[in-house]
Amino acid sequence: MRRRLADRRARRPVSLRLRLTAGLVVLLAVACAVVGVATVVALESFLVGRVDQQLAATGGRFAASLEHEKHPDADNVPDTRGQAEGTFGARLLAGHATQAALVKDDTDAAVHLTLADRRALAALPPDGGGRSVHLSALDGRYRLVAVRGDDGDVLVTGLPLRPVEDTVHRLEIVEAAVFGAAMAATAAAGAAWVRLSLRPLKRVAKTATEVTHMPLATGEVAMPAPVPHSDADTEVGQVATALNRMLGHIGDALARRHASEERLRHFAADASHELRTPIATVRAHTDLALRHPGPLPKEVQHSLERIAATSQRMSGLVDDLLLLARLDAGRPLARDPVDLTRLALDTMDDARTLSTRHHWLLDLPEKPVVVQGDEHLLHQVLANLLSNARLHTPPGTHVTVSLTAHTDHTELAVSDDGPGIPEAFQADIFHRFTRADPGRSRRTGGTGLGLSIVDAVITAHHGTITLTSRSGSTTFLLRLPPASPPGDHATRHNDAEPPFA
Repeated sequence: MRRRLADRRARRPVSLRLRLTAGLVVLLAVACAVVGVATVVALESFLVGRVDQQLAATGGRFAASLEHEKHPDADNVPDTRGQAEGTFGARLLAGHATQAALVKDDTDAAVHLTLADRRALAALPPDGGGRSVHLSALDGRYRLVAVRGDDGDVLVTGLPLRPVEDTVHRLEIVEAAVFGAAMAATAAAGAAWVRLSLRPLKRVAKTATEVTHMPLATGEVAMPAPVPHSDADTEVGQVATALNRMLGHIGDALARRHASEERLRHFAADASHELRTPIATVRAHTDLALRHPGPLPKEVQHSLERIAATSQRMSGLVDDLLLLARLDAGRPLARDPVDLTRLALDTMDDARTLSTRHHWLLDLPEKPVVVQGDEHLLHQVLANLLSNARLHTPPGTHVTVSLTAHTDHTELAVSDDGPGIPEAFQADIFHRFTRADPGRSRRTGGTGLGLSIVDAVITAHHGTITLTSRSGSTTFLLRLPPASPPGDHATRHNDAEPPFA
């Protein structure tokens, strides 16, 4: 199993351009191989045929001159006239070679045949047809012809095939060089041609890659320009047309979504602004009525107290909505050095005051940890997380705030050993008006905006927040960029727009 995984990791994706070029070269190599084999076979067959014609023209005189028994008064010298150098002759009687000679410089020399050579000669059919046989005594292949003699023996005449083999070998070298150069040139030209042909497809891939790198989740998105293409009837043109059509649909959908988000954002901001004044008026009149010097009926007293509590809750909700609207609008934050160590101590003291039945713990480094940001908003982030732990965990729960400074970021974690957050709500926990326990949230005054404010503030500080929760352990981990050098901070602070509180 490990070997399979290693093999899969070792495999690298092969580009279409490389596959097309490789396919073209492979097809050319196959064609060259077929042509080369056919040419070599044809040439070898032709040259062997010429050797057979030469053997037929000699008439077997050299082998016949070895029959001295038939002409006892003749000179015992084989007839080498008109025989090419290297001509081989042999006489077989009753299947055994009695004589064998080789023409050298118009003379003959006896040949001492090996046992394998004798067997090969004995196996030749005396039909006058040419056979290619390897003769060990002569260290090469010979083209042999066997015919019957006058006194019942078999006469064998042969010519060496080395010239044929040398010619064929030279042809193979020439073909290998020519075909190799042709394949190299074809590979280079094919790669250039494939690159040129796939250039429109590369533009399509580049545009699609640009879209994948765009933040399409929120905000206004400027879609890339349509992919240019010359002919919609080609495969690349069809892909480009489909991509342009898809980009158009995506752009329209994103524009409508952004317009809807802007309307909702403006509505929330406008409604919050409009509600601020009447809520403040209600709270003021309620406080005034509660401070009336005369006695109030119990029912009236209770109603006024409920009005005051409700108006205070509505005022907090309006403030939270206004804060989210400002963060959504991208208004700049204050960029001041913030001591997170002091911030953790202050918010922990407030949490201990609000709930003495929880165990509040701090895990802080010895040296202060400083980041760049808005102290008021970061204080609200930590206060919201501690309030969330206080309201949604039972008494006796241990709540720990830990702070760790790294070289490239700072980590702030709020963890508890409570019952945990149900898995079904974890994916939407940072969405607005999300409540894991709606009934209890309303009884305790929760609006479902606390964690969404935390997420928006940390995002505005260019940080991240993650949640890890299971039964007996819940951790909110915040990662913030480190504090910038004093000179850099001063420059950015002077160039930035006025921050909001």
